[in-house]
Amino acid sequence: MSNFTHWNEEGRPKMVDISDKTITNRTAIARSTITLSAEVYQAIQQGGIKKGDPTQVAQIAGIMGAKKTADIIPMCHPIMLQGTDLQFDYTKAEVGYELHIQATVKCNGKTGVEMEALTAVSIAALTFYDMCKAVDKSMVIKETYLVQKTGGKSGDFVHK
Repeated sequence: MSNFTHWNEEGRPKMVDISDKTITNRTAIARSTITLSAEVYQAIQQGGIKKGDPTQVAQIAGIMGAKKTADIIPMCHPIMLQGTDLQFDYTKAEVGYELHIQATVKCNGKTGVEMEALTAVSIAALTFYDMCKAVDKSMVIKETYLVQKTGGKSGDFVHK
């Protein structure tokens, strides 16, 4: 078991020691997509979602998700985030619409913020679904992935 970074000599899970790592500027961008019917899209545009504006609530939920990542992903370190922002973009699809959710998370720290960005878009997508499910439960949360990250020992990454 000693070959695994997150297992101790006894073969039990551990949080990796990052105390000797260098503090660097770190950024991560993640994206998630939700398919929705024209009925849901029209209800949103006309203010017909009884719970309120789903993207505003999803924005707050995404920020909260980024901040709480270490509480729900066992091996993630608590990170002092310096910034979290989400963008929402609707596009017409072959059938209905797609909502693209993107989160950008930043910190100056010893470990990356990829999981915080991925958690932000995941929680935002789930919240959007919750806000709109009374109109149509057939929405599908599709691809969720890391778009890019900067900083740290492993260097920069851009999804291709």
